[in-house]
Amino acid sequence: MPDADETSRSCAPHPKAGAQAQAAVAQTGPPTDLRERRRRRSRARTLIENASPFLISALLLVSWQVIVPLAKIPELILPTPFEIIAKIGKSYPLLLADTKVTLLEVLYGFAAAVAVGIPIALCIFYSRIFAKSLYPILVGLQTIPKVALAPLLVMWFGFGLLPKVVISFLIAFFPIVISTVVGLSGLDREMLYLVRSMGANELQAFIKIRLPAALPSIFGGFKVAIALSVVGAVIGEYIAAESGLGYRQLTANIQFDSALNFAALIFIALCGVITFAAISGLERVFVRQP
Repeated sequence: MPDADETSRSCAPHPKAGAQAQAAVAQTGPPTDLRERRRRRSRARTLIENASPFLISALLLVSWQVIVPLAKIPELILPTPFEIIAKIGKSYPLLLADTKVTLLEVLYGFAAAVAVGIPIALCIFYSRIFAKSLYPILVGLQTIPKVALAPLLVMWFGFGLLPKVVISFLIAFFPIVISTVVGLSGLDREMLYLVRSMGANELQAFIKIRLPAALPSIFGGFKVAIALSVVGAVIGEYIAAESGLGYRQLTANIQFDSALNFAALIFIALCGVITFAAISGLERVFVRQP
């Protein structure tokens, strides 16, 4: 039978084992602190990135507000931000009514561009004859300044909503066609061969493989097109209109009201931002994020 001293020595922890345990604890501590510091740095970086646009915009507005009076620039040339905000508050119902008209023109033109551009892009992609015959016409139409077409459209369709919708459609049509063709052509051929070897026909391959792969490019074209639709609608209102933000700018120029002109510009920019954000939201819904 072992005596008490031997039993106590056998139950006591080995000094090397204790040192190894302490070293393990010492090693697990600093990496945890390091990860926590990295998380804090990442959160701080994200906060700065999100706040930087607002900070830069605020800095520009404050500089604008301070420099204009110091330089004694008249309101007719460059109003201050406070004067523009005051004009927006005073003319808000009028600007809101004009914004509704411009947005309607933009949405109608963009919807027509999507409804016509996507089928034409499919025809160009699947038919080489169609592509060779139609591409020169599309490029030629795109190179014509839309301002040059506006008088003809007014003569054909009058002063109503339709000429502005047609200009918005024409200026947004080309990017949708090109981005769709590029997206459909970018599919890896080996993936297509694999799907066809499994017995899928062209329609099944298009729905399951080709269209999902082309959606990022298609939505990229949509983003460009929606911004150009705003430009086209405003151009049409410059030529001939009885309402809309472009028309409001023209009346402000006639009245030498620079504050109202800048207010209309702000609402035009808001139209572009809102419609672009809507397309981006749809992209997050339909496009698979990597």
